[in-house]
Amino acid sequence: MLNLCILGGGFIGRFYAESLIGRRGKDQVSVVYARREETAKRFSKDYDVPVWTTNMEEAIAHPKTDVVIIALPNHVHEDAVMLCVKHKKPVLCTKPLGRNAEEALRMTKAVEEAGVFAGYLEDLCYTPKFLKSIKSVEAGAIGRVLWAKSRETHPGPHSDWFWDMEKAGGGAIVDLGCHCVEISRNFIGKDVLPVEVMCWADTQVKPIEAEDHAIGLVKYENGAIGQFEVSWTFRGGMDLRDEVMGTEGTIWINSFLRTGFEMFSSGEGQGYVAEKAETSSGWLFPVGDEAHELGYPNMFIDMFESLEKGTQPRETFYDGYVVNAILDAAYKSAKTKLWEPVDLPLWRGKRGLTKPSVYNSYDEDHWLIKEEVLPNGDKKVILKEKKTGKIFSRDHLVQ
Repeated sequence: MLNLCILGGGFIGRFYAESLIGRRGKDQVSVVYARREETAKRFSKDYDVPVWTTNMEEAIAHPKTDVVIIALPNHVHEDAVMLCVKHKKPVLCTKPLGRNAEEALRMTKAVEEAGVFAGYLEDLCYTPKFLKSIKSVEAGAIGRVLWAKSRETHPGPHSDWFWDMEKAGGGAIVDLGCHCVEISRNFIGKDVLPVEVMCWADTQVKPIEAEDHAIGLVKYENGAIGQFEVSWTFRGGMDLRDEVMGTEGTIWINSFLRTGFEMFSSGEGQGYVAEKAETSSGWLFPVGDEAHELGYPNMFIDMFESLEKGTQPRETFYDGYVVNAILDAAYKSAKTKLWEPVDLPLWRGKRGLTKPSVYNSYDEDHWLIKEEVLPNGDKKVILKEKKTGKIFSRDHLVQ
C-alpha cells in the first residue's frame, strides 16, 4: 500500500482524491496540504484523510507520505518539486509542469539527478478513447501520421490564479494547450523532434492580460503537423476533441461534451451536470463517470505501477518539459507573427528525420496519384508520367 500526500485541497486536488479513493483499493490518501486551514480541514473530513496541514514541507516530509501528488497553482510547482527532491519523495505533478520550459527543465534535472521517481499528470493522455486510439496508431492501422489535431475549449477556469498571467505563466495556451500538444506528440511520436511553431492568440472576451483564445501549428521534423485549438471563450460547456489523419486512415475522438449521454431538464431540479457545464436546464450532456472519462484512474494506475516496478510512466517530467518548450515557441510566435523555432537544449529523441517521399510507383513509367471506385462501379486511376510530368486519368469501365 502507498500512503499518498496531496498538495492542494481545491478543484484538481479533489478530482484526484475522487479518482484515488476506492479505485485501486490498496492506496490511501493519508496527508493533505492546503494553504488555507478551512480548505485542509474540509478536504480531510470529506475524504477521511487522517493528517492535514497548512505547512507544505511538513506534509512532504511526513512519515505517512510515500508519494507526493502536486495539485497546486502553476507558480508553486517548482517549490513543491524541490522540497520533494530535498526529502527524497517520489513526486507526481499536475499539468503544466512549469510556467515555461526553463522552470520545467530545472525540475526535470533536479528529480533525475536526485534519483527521485517523477511522473507528469497529463490525464487526457490516459482517457479510455485515447489509449485505444494510440494502440491503433502504433499497430499501423492508419499508416504514417500526417496531422494530429487536438481541441480543448470551455468558458474559462475555476480559480482566480489561472487568470493571473504571472502566477499561471500565460492564459489559455499554457492551461489548455499543454493537453493538446502532448496528445499530438503521442500520436505523431514522442521521439520526433518538434521543429517550429506558428500561433495566433488574442484576448477576445475576458478583461485579462493573457490570451483567452489561440490556434497553433507545430511542425515536426518528419513532416507531420500538430494543431491545437484552445479557448476560454467557448460557450456551452467543455469541448474535448481529437482528430488524427494518416496515410491509411483517420481517427475522430469526442472525449467530452457530446459523449452519447444526453438529457433534457426543465431546470426544476438542481445538481452538478459535468465539469464546466454552464446550465442545469434544457438539453444537457452529463458524463457517466467523469473521472474515468478524463483519464484519472488510468493515469494513477500507470504512475503507481511504474513506481513499484522501477520503470518510467507513460508521461514523465521530461515530457512536461518538451511541452513547455513548444508552448514557449507558441507564445513567441503569437507576438512576432512568424514561425518560431522550438528551443530544446535537452532533447532525447531522434534527429535528422526527413519527410518521406510522396512518390509511389504505379508501374515502371508512372507515379500513382489516386485510385477511386465511382458510384457506377467504374474504377478511375489518376497517374503522373515519370518522364514528362503529365497528369492524366485512366478509366476501367464496368462491363
